[in-house]
Amino acid sequence: MAYQRVRFARHHALAAALALCFAGNLSAQSNVTGSIFGTAESGATISVENKDTGLVRRISADQNGRYQISALPNGTYKVTEEKNGTTIATRDNIAVNIASGTEVSFVAAAKTNDLGTVTVTATGGAGIDVTQTDTRTVLTADQLNKISVARDVSSAALLAPSVVFSDSYKQANGTTIPSFGGSASSENAYFINGFNVTNPFNSLGFASLPFDAIQQQQVLTGGYGAEFGRSTGGVINIVTKRGGNKWKGGVYTTWAPSGTRSQARDYYYGNTGRTPATDGTLYQYRGQDNFWNTNLGAYVSGPIIKNHLFVYANLETTREEGNNVTSIRLDSPTGANGRSGWKDYQRNTPRSLIKLDWNINDNHTIEFTGLGENAKNQTDGYAFNYNGYVHGSQKNTSTVTEDRTRLYVGKYTGVLTDSLTLSASYGQLKTTHDYNLMGYNPNCPAITVGTSPNARAPGIPSANYDGGAACQPYSGLAFVPGEQRFDKSKGGRLDINWRVGKHDLRFGYDRQDSTSYTNQQLLGGYQWSYLKASNAAANLATDGSIGSPAAGGGVYGAQGYYVTKSYSNRQANLRTVQASQFIEDRWQITDNVLLSLGLRNEQFTNYDAAGKQYIKQSKQIAPRIGATWDVYGDSRLKVFGNAGRYHLALPSSAAQRAQARITTEYYTYDGVNADGTPTGLHNIPLDPTKGTVCAGTNWVSSNQECGKPRDPRTESAKNMKSHYQDEFILGFEAALTPTVNFGVKGTYRALRSAIDDVCSPLINYGRCTNFNPGVTNTFESQDRNGNFTTITLTREQMGFPKLKRKYQALDFFVEHAYANKWYGKVEYTFSRSTGNTEGQLSSELDTGAGGQIDVSRTQDWDKPGLMDNSYGLLPNDRRHQLKAYGYVQLFPEWRVGATWMWASGRPQSCLSFHPDPKADTYQSSTNFFCGLTAFGNAVAMERGTYSKTPPSNQLNLNLAYTPNWASKKLTLQADLFNVLNRQSPAMYYPRYASNPSTMNALFGRELYYSSPRYLRLTARYDF
Repeated sequence: MAYQRVRFARHHALAAALALCFAGNLSAQSNVTGSIFGTAESGATISVENKDTGLVRRISADQNGRYQISALPNGTYKVTEEKNGTTIATRDNIAVNIASGTEVSFVAAAKTNDLGTVTVTATGGAGIDVTQTDTRTVLTADQLNKISVARDVSSAALLAPSVVFSDSYKQANGTTIPSFGGSASSENAYFINGFNVTNPFNSLGFASLPFDAIQQQQVLTGGYGAEFGRSTGGVINIVTKRGGNKWKGGVYTTWAPSGTRSQARDYYYGNTGRTPATDGTLYQYRGQDNFWNTNLGAYVSGPIIKNHLFVYANLETTREEGNNVTSIRLDSPTGANGRSGWKDYQRNTPRSLIKLDWNINDNHTIEFTGLGENAKNQTDGYAFNYNGYVHGSQKNTSTVTEDRTRLYVGKYTGVLTDSLTLSASYGQLKTTHDYNLMGYNPNCPAITVGTSPNARAPGIPSANYDGGAACQPYSGLAFVPGEQRFDKSKGGRLDINWRVGKHDLRFGYDRQDSTSYTNQQLLGGYQWSYLKASNAAANLATDGSIGSPAAGGGVYGAQGYYVTKSYSNRQANLRTVQASQFIEDRWQITDNVLLSLGLRNEQFTNYDAAGKQYIKQSKQIAPRIGATWDVYGDSRLKVFGNAGRYHLALPSSAAQRAQARITTEYYTYDGVNADGTPTGLHNIPLDPTKGTVCAGTNWVSSNQECGKPRDPRTESAKNMKSHYQDEFILGFEAALTPTVNFGVKGTYRALRSAIDDVCSPLINYGRCTNFNPGVTNTFESQDRNGNFTTITLTREQMGFPKLKRKYQALDFFVEHAYANKWYGKVEYTFSRSTGNTEGQLSSELDTGAGGQIDVSRTQDWDKPGLMDNSYGLLPNDRRHQLKAYGYVQLFPEWRVGATWMWASGRPQSCLSFHPDPKADTYQSSTNFFCGLTAFGNAVAMERGTYSKTPPSNQLNLNLAYTPNWASKKLTLQADLFNVLNRQSPAMYYPRYASNPSTMNALFGRELYYSSPRYLRLTARYDF
């Protein structure tokens, strides 16, 4: 009899472990919890126990043996099957991930009660989640520590398929803002413990947290359900660590010493005939650019009240110090460049997080998350001399910025019945921004001189142009020093999960209210710029709106010398309100087929600087349909597909310029004061009938941004649709062995609608107005006398093509779950991103200072000529991507890890002046033509077809030592990043011409090299 018991127990355990016979795999969960589901004996009681917190949930299997326990915090669980008070079987070490279902099925129990209890311990097999129709990558805290990756959220996200880096857009801490599936970098959403922490001002970036506090980072790259919205790129969803019934703590530090960093590559002038694009002439020296950084942190977690109240707290600080050459090499007798050509900088960023979890009882829990970050940066400028590559000892400039972020989130989860779960959350996020400059004088204008040496009028000492001792030491557009800016958002959501038979119904509502105050302007209020026209008698604008220097007269006008007085005041208090409702039915049609039917409705409302509503979009219906087919009924092969529509709101920054004054005044002059300001000013004649001239003034504004509040009716076309995209995915996943999975999926994305601005003389006398590109729009247009007219214009009448952006991809992966002492994953993506717009942004125009960041205010649709030849390969196209990461436990005390990311080059465009000046009234070198228009050799060149950058190739390796003599509590690790020291350029300088008759010497210059090889050392002690 004993032998029969053992044999039956073995068979029972094997069947349960493989979960070969189950029915009913309904599973639904919020974006921060998971579920356990499966089959058991009809009427059996299933209990799950969190091994860290002691939380216990129980449910009875229905008449068909199906059960599901939802709203489970991520962690490790013990699952028990009981019948008539007797334990039949248990499954131990069951992992629950966020927004995922874990299947635990039990075979039918024997009729006798004397066979004993069967315990099966999970082995960490690969497993296929047959309940999910989306595509995701989940990285756990353990994996993030063992693979070789930079300690930031964006770098970890780059490990997911279809996610690419975008050097044109970075956060203040220098981390890149990724692009998902061909979308612009502003089209992503970011969550921490269920709260949306995306930057509310321009959607570029997100609130940061201590990297060590991350328990799981989920990267959703497509097909996500109705509960997620406001993203046409991807979603990064983070759940933090939490306390348990055991007190734990630890300290850790990382150090990347400057002495281990390889020398950065120099930048050279461009040369279109060579690859890499350089003519061998030094443009910018980087041989002394270097920095070190360190991170120091500590954490503690444990029970305040055992089984009920828990705390996790983490405090870490990151410090970085370095230097770089910011000036370029100029051909001057001394080789000296600028008062701040050399910069020393310091970054000090303390971050903290506290997580409280209160299990009131097993069915009711309350969570609280508090997060803080103080990011303080200081940059000091010194003169730099290219003769000998030395810098001065006198500090000439100093900039100090400090960004303080506070996040508070509370959440309640209640299991009201076996089939009804409710959760409610509310949070607030606020970031304040301080900006200060050494020696800043708010009452003194900035002075600049054209880069051409002949911009200086003869007989005037250069010291006068440089401003003298009393002049403003800074120039350019910046935030007002000493005046605090802020971004804040508050909001909540309600989710209800109701299971009825074969239907798992979810209902939800959320709302987020965001406010931003910004205060960009030219430092000193305005700026004088000294210039010289190539032809003194020729008008300064081809449309005749600005006359010639000779017509202005004065001492130097006849020689072509003139000066401009520029204003750029963009101070504004802006607000957006976003709300949504959704319903989703996850319907288990058969034992093997699950259908997910979702519907999301969103409302977006934007307010301008005067507090007036200028865009309101409601009834934005987004269907989400998904299905999975568990082909054999044993989770070995899943075929899945989904189709969905995804809307994206316009961020508050879109209204920043509604009341802005961005104007230029043109003068000739007779002399220059000691402080650098001009004397003897003479107006250069303007034509007041032209659309660029502000009525009743001598101001010129290309977009009619004349400092007057706009009537909200003129800010946007009537009944605009929001930015939205349709997506279709089809794929499969299969288990080759109990530890190895592989899969393939195809993705098709098409942007159906966008919001941008158009600057047509047919509308609002040329003032830029929000509209839907590529379709018919109706405008309330106001003339110079204030009269309104309703105007309907087709895209043909406006001279524009249809809006196009398409992303097509095939993703392949093979993953080996941790078993036999190793874990590994390999991904390959073949993709193609085409269209005539990148979306909300335009990184195509980046010339080394970052891409265009006025979200949904790209130049693309301003003028018809700018869209000529615009269809082609988009900037985020990476035809081939190969990613691999993993680790091996070589010996009990030694572990090695690796990460490899390779991507084919980025397509490059050639931009120049339009052959037809009337097609681009900006007359800028940003049209899709290549050549010099003055000589008639500017030829049409389709976007992205001029060349490609070299492939990017980064290999990271690490080695970790966890000695037995320290009871496995100490870990010493060394990570070597970019082992091969491949410093590849991310793009080339795209502008062919500096004026219609002169080729730009920078054209083809390499931009944004990948970081040099460097070493990071880590020491960690967990007790």
